[in-house]
Order: sequence, then C-alpha cells, then structure tokens
Amino acid sequence: MSRGKENETGLSEFLLLGITSDLGQQQVLFWLFLCMYLVTVVGNTLIILVICSEPHLHTPMYFFLTNLSFVDICFTTNLIPKLLVSHMAGTQTISYPYCLTQMYFLISFANVDTFLLAAMALDHYVAICNPLQYYTIITPQLCGGLAALVWVCSGFISLVHTLLMSRLTFCSSTWKISHFYCDAYLLMKIACSDTRVNQHVFLAATVLFMAPFMLIMVSYIRIAIAVLQIPSAKGKCKAFSTCSSHLSVVTLFYGTVLGIYTRPPDSSQPRTQWQPSCTLW
Repeated sequence: MSRGKENETGLSEFLLLGITSDLGQQQVLFWLFLCMYLVTVVGNTLIILVICSEPHLHTPMYFFLTNLSFVDICFTTNLIPKLLVSHMAGTQTISYPYCLTQMYFLISFANVDTFLLAAMALDHYVAICNPLQYYTIITPQLCGGLAALVWVCSGFISLVHTLLMSRLTFCSSTWKISHFYCDAYLLMKIACSDTRVNQHVFLAATVLFMAPFMLIMVSYIRIAIAVLQIPSAKGKCKAFSTCSSHLSVVTLFYGTVLGIYTRPPDSSQPRTQWQPSCTLW
C-alpha cells in the first residue's frame, strides 16, 4: 500500500475481499466474468471493425460510437483480467503500484464514457432539432477536437485523483478493501491520514461527473419536444428509434454508477450487504 503503511507494517499490497469467499461461487463467477469479458471485447471489436470498413458509416454518430466501443474494451480490460487471475490463482492481493494504476485508468475511462455519451446526445439533438444545419455544425474537425479534448481532460482529472491518493497513508488494521478492484472512495475510507483534500476533490469530480448527465437530459427534453411536433407517426417512430439505443446505454451506465455510490458502503458493515452492487458493476 502507501509508503507510510509500508514503513509501518512492511506490507506493500492491499487485500481485495472480492465478491464472495465461497470457492464454489468463485468458480461460477470466474466463468461468468470470463464469458462477459469475451463478449464485451469481441462485440466492441466487431463494431469498430465494421464502422472502419464501411465508408457510409463514417459519420459523426459512428465516430463517437467507435470511441465508446474502444473505451468499453479498455474499461473492462482494466478490471476483469485481474479479477480472473485472482480467482484462478486463489489470491486476492494487489500491489500498491498496480492498485494506483488500476484506479487511474478506471477513473479516466469512466470520465471518457460520460463525456462521450454527452457528445452523442448533442449529436442526436442537432440531427433531430436542426437537421438542415447538421453537417454545418457537426463537422469532422469538431468531432475530432471533442474526442481529443475528452481523452485529455479525462486523463488529467484521473491524474489529480491518483496523485492525491498516493499521498495517503494506511493503518495496519485497515489494509483490506471490500471490493474486487481499487476504488478511490474505499481507499479514502481506510486511510489513516487526513483525507479532506481528497474528499473535496472527490466532491468536485462528482459534480463534474454529473454535468454531462444534465446536458444529456436537457438534450433529450429538447428532442422530445421536437419529436412531438412531427406530424406523422412514422417520423416520430424514426426519431425515437434513432435515440433509443443511446438512451438505453445512458440509463444502464448512470443507473449502475448511482446504484453503487448513492449509498456508499460503510466499512463497519458486512460486505454481504452491498455485494449485489459489486456484481452489477
């Protein structure tokens, strides 16, 4: 764990308690997560290959979808292989440097997801509410600039979190993490040193994290108003079908995040009380 803890106890790693300690359940979860991981990687890779190979799919919407598919591959690869190795090897430990690295990419990819979903919502808004000006507003230069800005800003935000976390020290009695990956909030909960700066940054990041969600909601309210003004039922169905897949992804993503963090687990409570959230995540 941290340098302070390493000096105090000689330990240089955390113990991830995982989802369950039952060996039978661990075997089932191993194959379940392996199948989910393969489906995620293969499915998103196929999406990227199809979009890149078909010229008529080289549009702003599919450009953002390509980025979203790529970040989904990165996100799951950051978490699942370590979980699978832990189940297969029978060890739940994770080194301190690996923990910080995992946390950095976790926060970074999560932020990329939120910003990309907001960019896709804006793309749908312009396509439905201003169709005649769509290609004037949503230019390739704008899409490329937005994508670059999303990745750079997300990496910077994650770097701030990681550097602040690396300054914390951890007590010998609190080195266990009740999760299957290194979560920033739980690391703050078990730290012995002052975490006020981390908490303030975490709060600010939470507000920033929800800003794209508010932008998505405003975009869809405007889209709904515009769709209701379409006279034909066929036109309404076509407009709604354009947004349905994106809206389902937004609901799944933010629903999962809110389900985990709106009721953060207390370290004094048994981890069985919040295992369903871990499994869902």
